[in-house]
Amino acid sequence: MLTLAPNIDLVFTEAGAPEDRVRAAADAGFDAVEMWMHTDKDLDALERATRETGVRIVAQLVEPRPQFLADSDNTHAAFFDGLDRCLAVAARLDIPRLVVGGGPGVSRIKREPSTAALIDVFSRVAERVAGSDVTVVIEAVNERVDHPGSFLSHTADSAAIARAVGSAQVGILYDLYHSVAQGENIDRVIPEYADVIRYVQFADSPGRGEPGSGEIDWAHALGLLNAAGYDGPVGLEFYPQAESTLAVRSIQEWARA
Repeated sequence: MLTLAPNIDLVFTEAGAPEDRVRAAADAGFDAVEMWMHTDKDLDALERATRETGVRIVAQLVEPRPQFLADSDNTHAAFFDGLDRCLAVAARLDIPRLVVGGGPGVSRIKREPSTAALIDVFSRVAERVAGSDVTVVIEAVNERVDHPGSFLSHTADSAAIARAVGSAQVGILYDLYHSVAQGENIDRVIPEYADVIRYVQFADSPGRGEPGSGEIDWAHALGLLNAAGYDGPVGLEFYPQAESTLAVRSIQEWARA
């Protein structure tokens, strides 16, 4: 069965503080969670909650959120300083994945040199994380609904960078919601880029609610991931349309099946 990891910034918020959301996830039968930022959380309390429950945090965002192509400082010092801090948090909390987006495109810079610039950045990221237990996953986000102007808006965009970097510690985050919202054919996309998929996230489309609230055929989607050989955790990054324990029930049942 897939390991499902609710996002504690969105799911189980009824429980209160982030550390209590970890406990609520454990009570609901989960042994993993994911999160966005770490700077808005009490890391001591979060560490205690994960130790008490045995719940592992399987992914977090790197902050500050990068604006690589719009950044006039080609050293991207602020990003790499943030990456170092996130690596320290990942080591402390045993987090195996860090999520990084590409940020918006810049109209004055053509696509080919923009892609080359991101390959250079993520090659430097690969050097920075080498020797650690962390994998960096590059996230493509849809520009049709949620992120107008995003440079990495198709799975092919993030996969091209990961493949060019050529590091086992740099792959992609495949977010099923963003893929469908962008109009991708998941029957083609999932097997085509399975070699670089290092993490997966779920939300339904349209609406970005819990699986079962939209139009995605979840039995089919899970079958595609299984056939592609993906056996890692799946982040549940959705906006619950119902109380959290109810919102997660359908995807728990599909995963068991």
